[in-house]
Amino acid sequence: MKLRKLDGSEHGRTRKLWQDIFTEDTKAFLDYYYFIKARENEIYVIEDGNEIRSMLHLNPYLIRAGRSQFTGHYIVAVSTESSYRGKGFMRSLLVKSMQDMYNRKEMFTFLMPVAEAIYTPYDFRFVYDQQQWMVNHAGENMPVSGRNAEFADAARMAEFFRDSCEDKYQVSAVHDEKYYQTMIIEQQSEGGGVRLMEGSGMIKGMFAYGYENGLEVREALCEKGYESGLQEVIWKMKSEDQEEVTVHGGNICGENIVRTEKKPVIMFRILHLKSLFDAMDVKEGEELDCSFAVLDSILTQNSRIWRLRGGKSSHNHVQAVETENSEGVLTIGALTSYLFGYKTMDEICMEDHVMITPHLAEELEKLVLLNKVFLNEVV
Repeated sequence: MKLRKLDGSEHGRTRKLWQDIFTEDTKAFLDYYYFIKARENEIYVIEDGNEIRSMLHLNPYLIRAGRSQFTGHYIVAVSTESSYRGKGFMRSLLVKSMQDMYNRKEMFTFLMPVAEAIYTPYDFRFVYDQQQWMVNHAGENMPVSGRNAEFADAARMAEFFRDSCEDKYQVSAVHDEKYYQTMIIEQQSEGGGVRLMEGSGMIKGMFAYGYENGLEVREALCEKGYESGLQEVIWKMKSEDQEEVTVHGGNICGENIVRTEKKPVIMFRILHLKSLFDAMDVKEGEELDCSFAVLDSILTQNSRIWRLRGGKSSHNHVQAVETENSEGVLTIGALTSYLFGYKTMDEICMEDHVMITPHLAEELEKLVLLNKVFLNEVV
């Protein structure tokens, strides 16, 4: 057995394993994926002779995180041929790929798990819940219209996101022109598209859609005050016998839209911890100074005693250095849950191998947490 990262010219060799494992995906989607995504991604495999038995794909995204941007990777298509399971292939692929990403100083990686329990042993933790909405009637009549986005609309779509949505989030993919060009092609490959809502010649909202089980909508975004108009555009697209439309994610909350419970969707794994600290800030008017040990059994380079300082007498940026004196211990998983605002200080204090003094807890609460996360990409 041999583990290696494929050369880009070899990526097409993994298509057979994808087809065998992910049988729900259509030929049209795989044509899109291997023509667009696999041209620029990284694929790690385990081979038996000349046959690929296990694989893991890293799909690149330009990510905003706090004050910084970096090229991060979305882990997809983690799979092993059925007769080769139970041999630790997934662990080998995860550890190798994470180490390579650490060496590039990537702050974190992310994935959409089939089951949470598969990835928690590797210190992945949920950080993003996707709000689901139910549209069950037409909205108020507004002076807006809907049409399918075309390739040439991508630059205007990026401008809309930047002007109307970007400031709401601290962690998200950079929604630039290339991002929306790829989204349009991806949705079309699955028999759907991206719908624009326009008013006075300007984009006022947009969403991705498909028709797998009636109309389903993803990443519905709209300018404040246009929620009812977006609801109307969605309602006009549904099948005649469809009584409600599910909307996955977005910011379409309005008086006439039914909110359902949030669903955990995306898990993060911190990679290069110092780079993440360097992208963070201290709350205005506070002065931070604390130290603690971090336990990371996989990326052991993160297992250090860290001193965090910042605020008041200097700038608000966090400064992280190694030190010798610790006033507490955090696992890399617990730290992930806290820094991205998914769990409170009290909640992480209850986790195994976590020890936090009252003073350390008080200091860590001075951090500006990266709790406004918007990552709901598909592949």
